[in-house]
Amino acid sequence: MLAGRPGLTEKEMFGGIAFLLGGNMAVGVHGEDLIVRVDPAQTAALLREAGAKPFDLSGSRGPPAGWLLVAPTGYRTDAALRVWIGRGTAYASSLPKKISKKPQAKR
Repeated sequence: MLAGRPGLTEKEMFGGIAFLLGGNMAVGVHGEDLIVRVDPAQTAALLREAGAKPFDLSGSRGPPAGWLLVAPTGYRTDAALRVWIGRGTAYASSLPKKISKKPQAKR
């Protein structure tokens, strides 16, 4: 569903694979769950959808707005998966592109 998208890169993140657009994470895989980065203002509404739950790696600070996990029940069909991927790619595409930092040569 992401093949051929300009600016797409894959990166190991969160113990799985993440797909970035313009250097911004859009979607990824964490175990069997889908990680989806969405507009933070939509977090509360999207958490009411089937399979959606907060993605919390922050510990005591609580889950950050805009980062969701979606269990397999929420992306069981191709149509549902396409919707979640669309949300993640739309948000990542709306963000300014990140300039990649090349590692400096050691002296």
